[in-house]
Amino acid sequence: MKAERFIGCVLGLATGDAMGAPYEGGLLERGIWRLIGKTRDGCLRWTDDTQMAIDLAESLLSDGHVAPDRLARRFAFSYRWSRGYGPGARKVLRRIRRGEPWEQAVHRGFPGGSYGNGAAMRAPIVALFFAHDLRQTIASARSSARVTHAHPLGIEGAVMIAVAAHSLLAGDSIEQMVDAVRGECSMPEMCVRVDRFSEWMRGNEQPGPQDVARHLGNGTSAPTSCPTALYVAARHMNKSFEEMMRFVMACRGDVDTIAAMAGALWGIGNGYERLPPVRLESREQLVSIATRLYDEQVRVGHAEPSKDLSSRS
Repeated sequence: MKAERFIGCVLGLATGDAMGAPYEGGLLERGIWRLIGKTRDGCLRWTDDTQMAIDLAESLLSDGHVAPDRLARRFAFSYRWSRGYGPGARKVLRRIRRGEPWEQAVHRGFPGGSYGNGAAMRAPIVALFFAHDLRQTIASARSSARVTHAHPLGIEGAVMIAVAAHSLLAGDSIEQMVDAVRGECSMPEMCVRVDRFSEWMRGNEQPGPQDVARHLGNGTSAPTSCPTALYVAARHMNKSFEEMMRFVMACRGDVDTIAAMAGALWGIGNGYERLPPVRLESREQLVSIATRLYDEQVRVGHAEPSKDLSSRS
């Protein structure tokens, strides 16, 4: 287990998010992001995808486990409209900020719970913190998802992405990673899509972005984005990050979140040094978070101290 993979995961998530954000949504969303998509010093800004990943990381590092009440409050008080939160998330987080228990707030806009991809986009962080324990990774992915996405599909999406990240951290092959993810699928909406891209991979098929969007999806729901992100990451693991981003952009739809999930997985597989040299908002903070997550593995005896982490920004 190498520190480069931890930094690659966190920076890959944020880089995919920031590079994909200008291409997400319709004309209105794209127009707004063109206005606010860079910091004053010209760095690419990331969206709620990265913000909630940061919140989850800080919560785990502080509490040592998923503490739903504190995690919900952290999510709520980090909320800023300019991060591009979806309408459902906005309603839930505003209610939590006003003091409503998250168990109630999470069902207000979604009677059965949200099955969006908001829990999955931050799930790689769970795999980093519990990299030594697959069962704990799965249980914690579920617990962290329920705070905002209580529907079984939203939870399963988070588990799938967390398991994929955990598998890659362990050094598994792409085939082993896909098998691990398929082993945790139980919902037909997920299983059929994972089976579809597994067939593509076994047959060395190379469907174009439109076919991927048509058969796997490009939406904001977990079923129409998590399998897509998994496939895109697997297909591009030995290619450049930029080529992967061009493919995600061509798929259209929820580009930033699909790119964030795929970027995190690609970053684990390739480390941070192969990421494009973009000027990224709060890069030092992101590297620090990744370093602290790696240090947790050192603390529990599942990784060796790295001598030069402090210089990696």
